[in-house]
Amino acid sequence: MTNNHVPTVFGVLVVVAALAAPANAVEHAVERPALATPGNAAEAEAILGAKLLVCNTCHGADGVPRNTATPIIWGLQENYLVKQLHDFHSGDRDSEVMAWMATALTQAELGSAAAYFAKKNWPARSAGAAATPPAIVAVCQACHQQNLAGGLPAPRLAGQRYEYLVEAMRRYAEGERTNNAEMMNIMKALSPAERDWMARYISGL
Repeated sequence: MTNNHVPTVFGVLVVVAALAAPANAVEHAVERPALATPGNAAEAEAILGAKLLVCNTCHGADGVPRNTATPIIWGLQENYLVKQLHDFHSGDRDSEVMAWMATALTQAELGSAAAYFAKKNWPARSAGAAATPPAIVAVCQACHQQNLAGGLPAPRLAGQRYEYLVEAMRRYAEGERTNNAEMMNIMKALSPAERDWMARYISGL
């Protein structure tokens, strides 16, 4: 039998995730993780499942985010997802909604959540329009691999949302996102126009 307080906690989380925006959310809200009875594996699985359902509110039940500025996380590399969840949990990566969500997970659940989404298939979509690749793509491929499909060094970028990409690049360039020093240096070397070109090219792959 699952903890009766789980549906209440995650009902609240769904409302918060749906309504909150980084500009007006309560700063660095922390959620107290719901815990299973020690030794009760079925209860632990049910609680984690309830927590992961909340992710669908923003990231989409089919892997397609409802908001174009929200990234696709289905099929991203597990090691990347683990790092981002830890960074949200610790505050090394700033997002009010994701800080709330990450702190609703125990340390053990962070890894389980990353594995769950990594095993999903990248959502299918119609092919984007062909575009001329910017020269900087060669630098990106050193970590993000051939065709920017991702690998152990760095996550998949190909087909990621344009709005998310261009904003992530801006945040790195302007020092708002600081959880990857190498990305900060690369993005600072590009003009806003070059970052826009990159984001449009990558999103169309």
